Amino acid sequence: MIQVGNYNTLKIIRTVDFGVYLEDEGDGILLPKRFVPAGAKVGDVLRVFIYHDGEGRLIATTQQPKGVVGDIVKLRARTVTPHGAFLDNGLMKDVFVPRVKQVNEMVANEEYLVKIDIDKVSGRMVATEKLDAFLSNETLTVKELDIVDLIIYRKTNIGFVVIINNQHLGVLHNNDIYKKIYIGNNLPGFIKKIYPEDATSKLRFKIDVALGKPGYNRVEDETEKVLRLLTENDGYLPYHDKSEPEVIYSFFGMSKKTFKMTTGTLFKQRKIALEKLGIRLVK
Repeated sequence: MIQVGNYNTLKIIRTVDFGVYLEDEGDGILLPKRFVPAGAKVGDVLRVFIYHDGEGRLIATTQQPKGVVGDIVKLRARTVTPHGAFLDNGLMKDVFVPRVKQVNEMVANEEYLVKIDIDKVSGRMVATEKLDAFLSNETLTVKELDIVDLIIYRKTNIGFVVIINNQHLGVLHNNDIYKKIYIGNNLPGFIKKIYPEDATSKLRFKIDVALGKPGYNRVEDETEKVLRLLTENDGYLPYHDKSEPEVIYSFFGMSKKTFKMTTGTLFKQRKIALEKLGIRLVK
C-alpha cells in the first residue's frame, strides 16, 4: 500500500530514458532521472518520498521534504492566490494551504506553522494552519518528568503555548525560559506538572513544561559550563544569587533558578567558593 506524503520502500521494476519506475499496485511510479541514485538497476529497493505532481500523478523523489504527513512544521509561503497559498516543503512541488485552512490570509515570503495532512477528497498532500483540531488533552500519552519534543506555538502573557509530541498542548512559563525562543522553534523539554482543569475549561488536563532535562540532570549539563567560564576568566566571575536574572542569562545563557542550582551543586562539591559579589574557582 503506497503511503502518499510519506517515505516508501519500493523496488525498481523497469528503467526508461527519463528515470525508473517503482513497483506499486499498477503500472509503477516514476522516479525522475535526476533523483535516481548512481548505479541503480532493476530489482534494487529504494527509499523514496511519494506525492502528486502538477498533473495529479503519483511521483517519487529522493529529496527530503521539510515535513511528512502528520508533521507540524514551519514553512515559508512562496506564492499566494485567492484560493490559497503554496508553501515551500523542500520538494519540486509546493504544498497547498487552502484559504479556509488559514488562520489569517497568508503573505508571500512569510513563515507559518502548519500541519501536513492528506486531503480527503483528492488524496493529495495539503497543509493547514488550524492546528487545534489535531491537538487534545483529553487522553494523555505523557506523564510528569517525561522527556518530550516541544514546538513553540503562540505567545501569551505568562509565556508560550507549546505543542507536545505533535499531540498535546502545554504551557512554557516565562520563568522557565532561559534563552531566546521564537514561534515554530523545535526544542527538547520535559513535562513539569500535570493537573486537571476545572469543568469550564476546554482542556481536560493542563500541562506545564520546561526546557532541557528534568531536575538535577539539567544542572549536571550546566556545571561544566560554569567551570569552563570560571577557568576562562582567571577563576572569578562577578555573578551571585542577588544578580538580576537578565544579567545572568546574558552571560551564562541560563535562568537564574538554574544558575543558583548549578552553583549550589558546585559549592557542595567544593569546586567553587560563594563570595559576596561573585563566585570563585577552588584550586
